[in-house]
Amino acid sequence: MSVQLPRVATAPFCPSEVRGSVAIADAAPLWRKLLRATGPGLLVAVGYMDPGNWATDIAAGSRFGYDLLFVVLMSSIAAILLQSLAMRLGVVAGEDLARMARTEYRPAATYGLWLLAEIAIIATDIAEVLGSALAFNLLLGVPLWAGVLLTGLDTIVVLGLKGNGFRQIEAIVLGLVLTIATCFIAQLVIAGPSVGGILHGMVPKLSIFADHQAIYLAVGILGATVMPHNLYLHSSIVQTRVTNSDPAGVRESLRFATVDIVVALLLATLVNGAILTLAAATFHASGHGDVAEIEDAYRLLAPITGATAAAILFGIALFASGQSATFTGTIAGQVILEGFLDLKIPCWLRRVITRGLALLPALVGVLWLGDHAVGKLLVLTQVVLSLQLPFAIYPLIRFTSSRRIMGVHANGVVVRIASWCVFAGIVTANVWLIAQSL
Repeated sequence: MSVQLPRVATAPFCPSEVRGSVAIADAAPLWRKLLRATGPGLLVAVGYMDPGNWATDIAAGSRFGYDLLFVVLMSSIAAILLQSLAMRLGVVAGEDLARMARTEYRPAATYGLWLLAEIAIIATDIAEVLGSALAFNLLLGVPLWAGVLLTGLDTIVVLGLKGNGFRQIEAIVLGLVLTIATCFIAQLVIAGPSVGGILHGMVPKLSIFADHQAIYLAVGILGATVMPHNLYLHSSIVQTRVTNSDPAGVRESLRFATVDIVVALLLATLVNGAILTLAAATFHASGHGDVAEIEDAYRLLAPITGATAAAILFGIALFASGQSATFTGTIAGQVILEGFLDLKIPCWLRRVITRGLALLPALVGVLWLGDHAVGKLLVLTQVVLSLQLPFAIYPLIRFTSSRRIMGVHANGVVVRIASWCVFAGIVTANVWLIAQSL
């Protein structure tokens, strides 16, 4: 017997109002169930392809060639593990990470975690603003400061989608993600990267971290890949899928959700690897090891590859990246606000507040530091995200390891050890970066 659910006709960005909005019928074929379960992982994966990733990957590829590819790979593996924990919390406990923290922790700790999560949301939105503004500048020739202001218009898109349903948001994001992937596949074909270099770059090498810049970029890649707000987001939006609530139904939900997130994050890994590979095959290989700005990468692609299309595809992919991340940033912000503070405001208002808080520092940064500081600002936002990570990971591991909360689905010994190793690695990388910067 399948679960019958009421039609949902509310703003698609309000997580608490769309829970259980996509039913997975018991009698349906396996492929149809998988198709219906697909979606939350894609929305999470978008955060792993935002403009902040571009800045760190381009800087890493141009300066160190393929040598930091292993950081992208290892960060992605860590992301799959942590997002799987967030997914399990949502499916089994029926609560998102923020709401669970409010239930389990004292008010002081809850407010502290909320503030840190909001900082992460703002840092992410700054990256989206800068990336989209830069895309406007490169493709349309508008001044960068004007491009920053134009990004405020995405609130109109949010309002226009009010009431159209969560699956439509997922479909739009899918189209944007496919645009990004297609553009990079075409660029890689044009650039012709070294297969041997790619394989060599996937092998870990600690000696490269003798260079302080390599540490900084590695932590930036980590912050751009394992994003704290995505842990809150995934634990909430996975609840838009529902099967029977009996033990067999929960196990089926876990299987489908695991396939969804693993496939989606593997796609994100390929995109991030493609960005670094493109930079290594074009800029590093041609002696342009100092390319740290996205606009420099855009302008150099055509003369280096000999194909104008490479630069145009780069700009289109950048615009799609910024726009797709806007959707998930809005949803994540709402999850955090509702979960930690039990405060519900219209989702469009949340979008206005978040974008307003991001526009000001982005505009000040561009006007004060100049147009060529965008790359440095983007990398800085990703380092800020990395510094916030432990404060989201710690409660996530504790909650998903608790038999009181998770029952028989609590983390096993192997998963607990792996999760705490990831936590320790992230904390160590952050402490190392701070120590090197003093």
